[in-house]
Amino acid sequence: MLLDGKRTAATIREELRREVADLAASRDMPPGLAVILVGDDPASQVYVRNKERACAEVGIVSRSLRLPGDVAQDHLEGLIRELNADRDVHGILLQLPLPQGLKAQRCLELIDPKKDVDGFHPENMGRLTLGLPGLRPCTPAGVLELLARYDLSVAGKKAVVVGRSNIVGKPLALLLAQPNAQGNATVTLCHSRTPDLAGEMRRADFLFLAVGRPRFATADMVAPEAVVVDVGINRTDQGLVGDADFQALRDHVAAITPVPGGIGPMTIAQLLRNTFQAYAAG
Repeated sequence: MLLDGKRTAATIREELRREVADLAASRDMPPGLAVILVGDDPASQVYVRNKERACAEVGIVSRSLRLPGDVAQDHLEGLIRELNADRDVHGILLQLPLPQGLKAQRCLELIDPKKDVDGFHPENMGRLTLGLPGLRPCTPAGVLELLARYDLSVAGKKAVVVGRSNIVGKPLALLLAQPNAQGNATVTLCHSRTPDLAGEMRRADFLFLAVGRPRFATADMVAPEAVVVDVGINRTDQGLVGDADFQALRDHVAAITPVPGGIGPMTIAQLLRNTFQAYAAG
């Protein structure tokens, strides 16, 4: 089975469009998202354009703030403080990575946690760890939403997450273990130092790949009835590919996400959902 993130995200955007319209009708302003883009990284430029189009589709006012790559740290921090105080801005997104020399973590910590639609602020990460309500990191939350839309439950299953980044691997492992309808998995978080990594992967009922290595997971590493969620996006001479060997795995596993068209659209859909959540709480 192909887990179609592109189609699922389109359904979510339509649902959000109606929710935004209903709530905005009773308020004096629509939801607003400010996106800060520093420098001219080509991939970041593409991501921001996609986010702008998605915002327009659901009725969120998107404001893109483009800064030169040599911007001073103090200037960037000042802009974040201004956006924190701006009542028309309900969500703030700092597009990563930042150019060399800028302190990304310092900037992320300056964002008002209530406007932190990326879910990266220490307060929101702490709330995730404790199972408290809060804004969740977009990619992990999008992964769980895609599984839910296909009625694929991880409850009582062995979930293996390969990759321990703060953006995907760690928060995804926490979400999978949460005692709620989308969680209750038994989670193993793997990385480059994991002994017998291939063996751990083969024992997974649900395998989540976020290592940034093209076609890393081959058929001999994955159980025949596993569900494979590929978060990797790798640029190669053959175009974009994931961390899974898609052609080898497609007919080998129970379900798999494509790259592109899998988790990428779900990440943007969750960003919109987080922005609406911040707006509704404001």
